[in-house]
Amino acid sequence: MTAPTPVRDVVVHPDATVLAEATAARLLTALLDAQSHRAPLHLVVTGGTVGIRTLEAVAASPVRDAVDWSQVHVWWGDERFLPTGDPDRNETQARTALLDALGGALTDAHVHPMPAPTDETPTPEAAADAYAGELARWAPPGARTPAFDVLLLGMGPDGHVASMFPGHDAVHTTGRSTVGVHGSPKPPPLRVSLTFEAIRAAREVWVVAAGAEKAGAVAAALSDAPVQQTPASGALGSERTLWLMDVAATAELAPPAG
Repeated sequence: MTAPTPVRDVVVHPDATVLAEATAARLLTALLDAQSHRAPLHLVVTGGTVGIRTLEAVAASPVRDAVDWSQVHVWWGDERFLPTGDPDRNETQARTALLDALGGALTDAHVHPMPAPTDETPTPEAAADAYAGELARWAPPGARTPAFDVLLLGMGPDGHVASMFPGHDAVHTTGRSTVGVHGSPKPPPLRVSLTFEAIRAAREVWVVAAGAEKAGAVAAALSDAPVQQTPASGALGSERTLWLMDVAATAELAPPAG
């Protein structure tokens, strides 16, 4: 018996600016809706141009203060293995874009950055192990990670998501929530990433992509290309998978039938 074809909802916006603003509005609504059912919530944020623009739009929205941020945990899908405070770290960019603006509304202990290089975590593998332990600390019994409410992912022109790159062994990592990455084709070469097992533990996975340079990878992923070739194909939520794109990123999609 063959596995069912994954169901992905696709929403297209006119351009990258509208995409970021609409994603921010959608995220705030999703958090508010979820808080009417459960607490705490677990949100995984992403870097990249549109990912950071989205966080900036959340910070600028008057709706942001309707969310009880004291009951939100913030995690990262991947990180560049660089010193704390480095401007190229996803953590640094997310703090500047949103987290610092939330101030005391967001509990410091609920912000979970991936470890930077230190004596305790001198390698990406050591950092991955430490982050796996932190994830497990907040996971329900028998699970490796929390059931993330929303997990945001950007996508590169090569189809990578998080730090899962085409042709890399990390794509096939099993039995772990995190993995150290060496030889990233996109600088810097050392990174830490959630695995696909961790990504698929999320209730909702949102892949956000903008730009004509992403069009080929978008078409491949939505056609279920092999994960080794187009890792974004493997980004699936347990309840919903949502692709949020601008028009340019859809240029190579086949037109709807009928």
